[in-house]
Amino acid sequence: MARYRGLTWDHPRGRLALEHAAETATDAAGGPLIDWDVHSLEGFESSPIEDLAERYDVIVLDHPHLGDALAGGAIRPLDEVFDPAFLDRVRAGAVGPSTASYTLDGRFWALPLDAATQVAVRVPELVPAAPQTWSAVVELSNTAPVALSLAGPHAFLSFASICVALGAADGVAPATEPGAGVVAPELGARAYDLMARLAARAPEGTAGLNPIGLLERMRRDRDIAYIPLVYGYVNYASGPGALRFDDAPAATPGGRRGSTIGGTGIAISSRCTPDAALVAHLAGLLDAETQRGFIPEHAGQPGLRSAWTDDAVNAASGDFYRDTLATIEDAWVRPRVPGYIPFQSEASAVLRRALLDGGPADAALADLDRAFDALARERSVL
Repeated sequence: MARYRGLTWDHPRGRLALEHAAETATDAAGGPLIDWDVHSLEGFESSPIEDLAERYDVIVLDHPHLGDALAGGAIRPLDEVFDPAFLDRVRAGAVGPSTASYTLDGRFWALPLDAATQVAVRVPELVPAAPQTWSAVVELSNTAPVALSLAGPHAFLSFASICVALGAADGVAPATEPGAGVVAPELGARAYDLMARLAARAPEGTAGLNPIGLLERMRRDRDIAYIPLVYGYVNYASGPGALRFDDAPAATPGGRRGSTIGGTGIAISSRCTPDAALVAHLAGLLDAETQRGFIPEHAGQPGLRSAWTDDAVNAASGDFYRDTLATIEDAWVRPRVPGYIPFQSEASAVLRRALLDGGPADAALADLDRAFDALARERSVL
């Protein structure tokens, strides 16, 4: 019987490397050190972390879960478990703001095993060169099928990323603390209008597909030529029907590539008392050689910059990492406040409904502001 129970998400990128690594790390009885369960992408995005921490010792999570996790005392700070020198190496070596995304209240809460952000993707024979700006994306949509990622929480994430790009010149980005709305009204209206123009022309049925569904359809049917923002999956960058991944669009040539960082971190629940074997096993997953070799070889997407810039890793992935590195290095980190995960789902539902029904920007944006600022009132009574 396994010594520990772990939970990850059900996609080769989320589970294969962890499962294979567990097979070589055995407990005293000869079983795998971690018995990994899986849940869907939707479960990973929205399941209450406090509930999962009651049942699992090791949890693969997304950084916006930290607000609820800390409020409920669900996970352990990593400095209670790992050697400080190891944590310093991870902080320094993680790609983009991965380290920052898992740091809250001055402590580090999850190991950045997997790094991902929203990037652009195209069918190379349909779109030989990626648009560099959002105006070029709109122009492309006049002649080629362009889709948005709108399902689940992704309508809001796409909206936030477009706001990051459009507001870069003025240093304006979506708020990370509730109390004064999500984003400046003029900026929000510009982002909404851009999304509405693209949504009106998107291929039928794409609004209900999560990122995996969009990429699967794109690779298989070739009826989506380009997606300007979708979470990058290296698994679709090589092999038959390989797609081409590029940096996300900017508002102006050479401007900031608007994107919202995702990826996954490995956290240890408060119910777990890790022994030396578990600590060594988890630390080994963040070893530089493991990140360059074992993780990509088992369908994983590494979290260390040294792997993202490695020649062999890029040669095996159609330059997926090198061609999207600028985007992840400048990605936006979402709020980590209690209640953010339900807000993200609600905000996406509001935006998706308005975009698909042709609703006005001002009503949708006002609903977003009310829902976001309600989180501040909820915190005040905790």
